[in-house]
Amino acid sequence: MSNTDSDNSKEWAAQAYALLKKRQEEQKQELQKQEEQKQELQKQEEQKQELQKQEEQKQELQKQEEQKQALINSNNLPEPPQTIPETELGEFDDNFTWSAMVLAAQGKNINQISIDEIDWLTKLRRGLEETRKGFVTDLLDKLGDDPLTPESLDDLETLLIRADVGIDSTDKVIRSLRKKLNEEVVGGEEGIKFLKNELKLIIDKPIKNSGTDLLVPQKGKLNVWLLVGVNGVGKTTTLGKLAFLSSRSNYKTLIAAADTFRAAAVEQLKVWGQRSNVDVISNQSKNADPAAVVFDAINSAKKRNVDLLLVDTAGRLQTKNNLMDELAKIKKIIDKKAPDAIVESLLVLDASQGQNGLKQAKSFAKSANLSGAIITKLDGTSRGGVSLAVSEEVNLPIRFIGAGEGIKDLRPFNSYEFVEALLADK
Repeated sequence: MSNTDSDNSKEWAAQAYALLKKRQEEQKQELQKQEEQKQELQKQEEQKQELQKQEEQKQELQKQEEQKQALINSNNLPEPPQTIPETELGEFDDNFTWSAMVLAAQGKNINQISIDEIDWLTKLRRGLEETRKGFVTDLLDKLGDDPLTPESLDDLETLLIRADVGIDSTDKVIRSLRKKLNEEVVGGEEGIKFLKNELKLIIDKPIKNSGTDLLVPQKGKLNVWLLVGVNGVGKTTTLGKLAFLSSRSNYKTLIAAADTFRAAAVEQLKVWGQRSNVDVISNQSKNADPAAVVFDAINSAKKRNVDLLLVDTAGRLQTKNNLMDELAKIKKIIDKKAPDAIVESLLVLDASQGQNGLKQAKSFAKSANLSGAIITKLDGTSRGGVSLAVSEEVNLPIRFIGAGEGIKDLRPFNSYEFVEALLADK
């Protein structure tokens, strides 16, 4: 091969190499472009699914809000008793802004927001302040916008237990957070969002399992709600507030004063009945039979076509067995006199009792065939986390919560509002 041929061959080889290299580069660019397109399509699909999920959640929240609103407010409802002052609009402050944002997140329009709703959410946020201080404020101050670390999860675990969230609920939340932390870097804001979702899942689980998102009396049938619980948890007061809520929501309501072992309970209920424009069926005889009071109340409820009969029961007898036997007698009377009635047994718990309240819930759940819980006295306690423990460890759906002394300060439970109030600092 001559030098000329050799030079030509080298030049051809160089050109071939350059051509192949160019093709290879183009192929790599094409593959990279395809991969980017694939990732973009995948990202768009994930965004689409996320938007769809958010829309479904928004619709569900709006549905729950509409159901709750039907229970609380209606333009066609009678005016509340004259003894109950109308709620006044407060200052345009952080509480109002936060409350309005919570309502908007649930699908509320501006013209649908009421002063009562703003007032309630403000009270709920303030009521959970003590729990929030011991539960999240310290953690948020430490965390800031920095990513979550194993150490910060240890701090969170301690705070959850301190807030009486319960061992089972705490373990579930921390396990989920650790798993997420092992998969990706989790920023402070994203961590709080994830925490909110985990807490809401815990509270919502027994509610969803019950098949009833919002507990309301069924029209056209007699609904009997038994309020049970130990003395001192606010059972009689809670029943009075329920009577006001039910009456104001246009349900024909009647009260049975079946806690005949505590004379003051009957007098208390009569006062609540007057304030709510709801009649009270009672027996003035000393140590009257509670089952006999319920017997009379059912007869009266049938004659008046009552929608909801609220029954106050004894909180403490000589022994736990006596208490459960008394409840069994009352239920037997209801089954006999009103076999088609829809019966709910609602346990009233004082949030400030923390773990003692949880023990009460477990005890009653075994013996009283409970269908839900009412958490009272959330305001002024650092133990509001017990609501999560009741949901997780007793599997009881929370139906109503109380955060204040006023007659309007008892509302149907809304997990979204509760969790947002619990973590309102972030």
